[in-house]
Amino acid sequence: MNIKISALQFTRDVKSGNLSAEEFMAKTLEQIQNVDDKLHAFLSINDNALNQAKEIDKKIKSGQKIGKCFGMPISIKDNICIKDTKTTCASKMLENYISPYDATVITKLKQQDAIFVGKVNLDEFAMGLTTEFSAYGPSKNPWNTDYVPGGSSGGSAVSVSAFECVASLGSDTGGSVRNPASFCSTVGYKPTYGLISRYGLISYANSIEQIGPLTRTVEDAAFMLNLISGIDSNDNTTVDNHGEDYLKNIDSGIEGKKIGIIKEMIGEGIDPAVLSATKDAISKLEGLGAKCEEMSLDMVKYSVAAYYTITATEAGSNLARYDNLRYGYDFSVEGYEFNSYIEKARKNLGPEVTRRMIIGGFVPSAGHAGKYFLKALKVKNKLTRQINDAFKKFDLLIAPTVPILPFKIGEKIDDPVALFLVDINTVTANLTGKPAISIPFAIVNGLPIGIQLIANSMDDKLLLQAAHALEKTIKLPEVPI
Repeated sequence: MNIKISALQFTRDVKSGNLSAEEFMAKTLEQIQNVDDKLHAFLSINDNALNQAKEIDKKIKSGQKIGKCFGMPISIKDNICIKDTKTTCASKMLENYISPYDATVITKLKQQDAIFVGKVNLDEFAMGLTTEFSAYGPSKNPWNTDYVPGGSSGGSAVSVSAFECVASLGSDTGGSVRNPASFCSTVGYKPTYGLISRYGLISYANSIEQIGPLTRTVEDAAFMLNLISGIDSNDNTTVDNHGEDYLKNIDSGIEGKKIGIIKEMIGEGIDPAVLSATKDAISKLEGLGAKCEEMSLDMVKYSVAAYYTITATEAGSNLARYDNLRYGYDFSVEGYEFNSYIEKARKNLGPEVTRRMIIGGFVPSAGHAGKYFLKALKVKNKLTRQINDAFKKFDLLIAPTVPILPFKIGEKIDDPVALFLVDINTVTANLTGKPAISIPFAIVNGLPIGIQLIANSMDDKLLLQAAHALEKTIKLPEVPI
């Protein structure tokens, strides 16, 4: 049995009776058993997944109504809540936390008969770019296990790339879906802000983060978006997409579309192989009938500083609840003195989370808010105005997803500034609320390169059409797992 198929192929094969959901799930679990010891994508496995798949087959045989997922094995980043399931955020602080409710995206997928094969690894509380900051150890890139898979949704990207599931859900605050998608050669989609409910996502930075799918194909991303997008009464930031079908007319192509090449994202510091791949992608888009020309977003050079100032401030506020009074873990303490109690509790938070909490407490404080936080908000607003002006001229924007190739585990972990700069091409979409997608484009020296397309707010359908058109021009080797 071939488990190396797309989500849409899976649904077609199960629906037609050519594939058994139970047999496919058994093969998927076998694949996890065979490869995950060296990849460490999963933090927990759903012990009931095989029985759930059996029930799907029974429903189909008896002619009962079945959801659009037909028992599809999906992995879930471990900061998205599933009822009665551990949700650790890859932190010792939530090591034994069992969620009492489902995230909205989980509810929607359950209604469509998806099966959650397990929870996957991430940087602790989604703070990081390599999955090295997980309290339970790093995930490894399936293309070369000496290298990072990207982050923070590294486990999601690894599980899709290594055929340990058919699709995955991650969260993207500054590129945390697109970055690992690029590093692991999968599709990674960050929707327009508000298109997917964040209810049940354990928050890092509420104002800019989004849940998004990681898949094998652009069509699969559109399929997942159809299932999980739309208004949610539990999340007042959600927007009405009027039941848009993102798969419909996905083959429309991009002839006549104008695409802006963001010059600040292909300049100093870009790896020559990444630059070459980007030029090749532009050439392919022009061959499909698009008109590409260079343009400028000069506020991009300030975007990383603004992003980390804003997100650290929001993270500091969100993490305040982990004081071991509301959330935390059990430990014995002699007597009771509040400050020492909190200090002891928070020693179980990792170095990256601690770093961002400290920054998040400092930058909005009295005497510093104007110098740092308010200035970062001004950069965000100016960048939004610039990109909105750009979309008056262009239909889409293009850049490499990440300006460098994947790097070795441990190579940058002690240099947080160097790590922050890996986000330079992805944070703009988050700060401005725009949809963006990373498409697997090339493999150079055994390491993947992704190309990023960005669209205007609510132009997600156009973005998926363009990404699909580009994807069809590419044939990549299979991951050597």
